[in-house]
Amino acid sequence: MISIVLVEPEIPQNTGNIARTCACTGACLHLVEPMGFRLTSKQLSRAGCDYWDHVEIVRWPSLGAFLEAHGNDELHLFTGQAARLHTDVAYGADAFLVFGRESSGLPQAFIDARSSSALRIPMRRDERSLNLSNAVAIGLYEALRQHGFPQLV
Repeated sequence: MISIVLVEPEIPQNTGNIARTCACTGACLHLVEPMGFRLTSKQLSRAGCDYWDHVEIVRWPSLGAFLEAHGNDELHLFTGQAARLHTDVAYGADAFLVFGRESSGLPQAFIDARSSSALRIPMRRDERSLNLSNAVAIGLYEALRQHGFPQLV
C-alpha cells in the first residue's frame, strides 16, 4: 500500500482534503507532529467530510520517530528543490510519498541527507508552490498509475 506522509502539516483543510484522497485511493496517511491544528478541530472534520472512517491514519511524534521506523523503506521526498521529476521514478507498491509543511516544505537537512530521493512536480519558475493537497494528489495518482490503479474503478 502506498503511503502519504505529511511532515508537520499546518492547514487543517489541506490535511482533510488529503485524508479524503487517501480514503478514495486506499493510501495510508502518516501525520508527523507537531501539527498546526488538532485532529478534532471542526475545520479538519469539515474538510474530510465523512471520509475519516475510511482512511488509515498513523501519527508520529516527530520526523525522527517516523524515520526510526521507516528510514530504510522506499521514501520519495517531494520538494521544489529537486532536479528529478515525479514522473522520472518507478514507485514501489509500498512507497512512502513525503511532503513538508505548507509554509516551508521539508527540513533542508532532511532533503540534503536524501537528495537522491528528492522529486519535484513541474510548475512555472516564478511561482512558489502548488497547494499541498493538490501536490499530494498529483504524486499519489502517478504512483497508482504506474501500478495500474490497483483496486480502483
